[in-house]
Amino acid sequence: MAVRRERPADHRAVGDVHRAAFPTPVEARLVEELREDAGFLPHLSLVAVDGDDVVGHVLATRGWIEPLGAPALGLGPLGVRPDRQGRGTGTVLVHALLAVAEAAGERLVTLLGSPAYYGRFGFRAASDLGLAPPDPAWGAHFQARRLDGPEQRGTFRYAAPFDRL
Repeated sequence: MAVRRERPADHRAVGDVHRAAFPTPVEARLVEELREDAGFLPHLSLVAVDGDDVVGHVLATRGWIEPLGAPALGLGPLGVRPDRQGRGTGTVLVHALLAVAEAAGERLVTLLGSPAYYGRFGFRAASDLGLAPPDPAWGAHFQARRLDGPEQRGTFRYAAPFDRL
């Protein structure tokens, strides 16, 4: 398996991965909308491939911390084909995305997900870092990881397509 930047020719396969990985088509549709949004960062849309087959995908898009508008990233969605789950594909994708983000000078990555899963990548409750989620009901499932730079405090805002979920 290799990880590389998503290419336009991968779009259909990426959609198939997300439709297979999740019980509804929401994530597949979200990825399509994020590609058209100003917050899309092509270097942070990565695929895991086995030969010519796309078996996983992860994406991070531009978000910001209010009230000052400090840039940050929102990770998600992360999808892995069901027949490849439990084999480390998601782990490799998250590590690769964090490495690319850090190399690109990003300072902060946030996400909504399982604390047990994402904690092993250094994510922790965003509230511990002075960050509030867009929806207070997310609680400890809204997580963050600092990569570099000064502390940022405030409320995280995702790219616009997340607001339409």
